[in-house]
Amino acid sequence: MSIGILTSGGDCPGLNAVIRGAVIKGDRIHQVEFLGIRDGWRGLIEDDIVPLPRRDVRGISRAGGTILGTSRTNPFENGGAQRIREVMEARGMTGLIAIGGEGTLTAARRLADEGIPVVGVPKTIDNDLSATDYTFGFDTAVSVATESIDRLRTTAESHHRCMVVEVMGRHVGWIALHAGIAAGAHAILIPEVEVSIEQICGWAEDARDRGRAPVVVVAEGFVPSGEEQLHAPRGLDAFGRPRLGGIGERLAPQIEQATGIETRSATLGHLQRGGVPSAYDRVLATRFGTAAVDAVIEKRWGTMVSLIGTDIELVDLHSATTVLKTVPQERWDEAAILFG
Repeated sequence: MSIGILTSGGDCPGLNAVIRGAVIKGDRIHQVEFLGIRDGWRGLIEDDIVPLPRRDVRGISRAGGTILGTSRTNPFENGGAQRIREVMEARGMTGLIAIGGEGTLTAARRLADEGIPVVGVPKTIDNDLSATDYTFGFDTAVSVATESIDRLRTTAESHHRCMVVEVMGRHVGWIALHAGIAAGAHAILIPEVEVSIEQICGWAEDARDRGRAPVVVVAEGFVPSGEEQLHAPRGLDAFGRPRLGGIGERLAPQIEQATGIETRSATLGHLQRGGVPSAYDRVLATRFGTAAVDAVIEKRWGTMVSLIGTDIELVDLHSATTVLKTVPQERWDEAAILFG
């Protein structure tokens, strides 16, 4: 039995730990071979596939990125299920493990509906996949963002400035919420909750009046109340989505003009995706990898491994990809008590 494994979409810390966990358990317990698919769906469409023996995954769980590479290739624009079926049959591939976020797993769901034997593993720093409590990559991204905010706070306090810190989060604000709470931000702005410029400035003034240097954490997809368009000055990406980034730079001068507080902005960007995974993400990713192999052996096609509480369970890919997991209003309200 040969199992193909790929990583697709945006990279994040923990991908290599999934690969390692899957290959080691597959070799030791199930005596199966693995085939590494390079650069996500592109490698499967173009038959860019190499053997992935156990020796090639030694010590990689602590490494960031992915040894297989990744891409944002859409398989349905490049041959679809028929082409993938041909490549899998030619390679003797009896099952496929697809590691990715919303886009990757939506493609995996569609392929499963067309008879491709695939099992999904949830990966995204945004933690926006339904049917799993957490995705690996999220904890590392929050840790990086929190440390960055802590560092920026010290320079802000030295100069009595307001600091606006922009983090990732196109549709959901989980990173902003968790990092903002952890770092003691005076305002947290997320896509799910409308907040006026006046309110943001009010929180900044409250912090200043108490002798603090205001810290505002904003997700890249935040839209101030009264506005409808995302701040996307760089046009559209390959998928027709707005290229986000810059809402922090836009808010900073507005805050300074309204409050008189000298204000600076910092965009963390891809710093949140890079580097070594946290201990939590290494453990979760490893558990996901070993569970995915079991799902393939049991031929549980069209499912995704999921963290429910502290247990790893299998859920249907449809339930995992139909609706984004957004921040509930009550979670933001809990944090908002601490603002200003």
